[in-house]
Amino acid sequence: MGMVMSMTAFAQEEIETTVKGDVVSYNIWRGLDCGSVSVQPTLGVSYKDLSLSAWGTVGLADANDTKQLDLTLGYTAGKLNIGVSDYWFSVGLDPQNRYFKYDSHGTNHLFEANIGYNFGAASLQWYTNFAGNDGVNKEGKRAYSSYAEVVVPFKLSDIEWTATAGAVPFASSYYGTKGFAVTNLSLRAEKDIKVTDTFSIPVFARIVGNPCSQKAYLIFGFTLKK
Repeated sequence: MGMVMSMTAFAQEEIETTVKGDVVSYNIWRGLDCGSVSVQPTLGVSYKDLSLSAWGTVGLADANDTKQLDLTLGYTAGKLNIGVSDYWFSVGLDPQNRYFKYDSHGTNHLFEANIGYNFGAASLQWYTNFAGNDGVNKEGKRAYSSYAEVVVPFKLSDIEWTATAGAVPFASSYYGTKGFAVTNLSLRAEKDIKVTDTFSIPVFARIVGNPCSQKAYLIFGFTLKK
């Protein structure tokens, strides 16, 4: 009995759980406008270098905003990370918007693989769609739409900052590009707002520019988490 309890306690110490939710004034993803005021919950578990997470978004101000549910399996080996994501959108090839429909010619799912490396002062990530409801290239064939970004975190005036530069390397109707295009130049600042001696709320602001679409956004949000 004592051995079973010890093994259970050890397993609980090794497995970490994430439960949180963001509320944002704009749903901007990789420089693309995906909706207005949104709630974005996250549920995840991780064991050592392996993680599995679910992320979703639903619009509050506009019922027509696209809803989304993403599942991501990730693995980290030192400074290298790899992952596979299953994105599901409430609009796509299936007129009934069913989640459990995976027909390649009639699904709302999109499958993406990524690889990245953390150099310390900056990290580099590359993402490529490999199946599902992907866009097409100039020839009308599957684009295997890709996106790459450089992320640079830094601290200034006791505030955590993150600078991001992202680009789509090839033509893709999924991202609305006709070739190489910079779609995401953003700067984010985050700070914990103390509510009580034991409770604080992380708030953040982010300014995003999309040189490809010639649009810019100023976003405010806060996070509630376990």
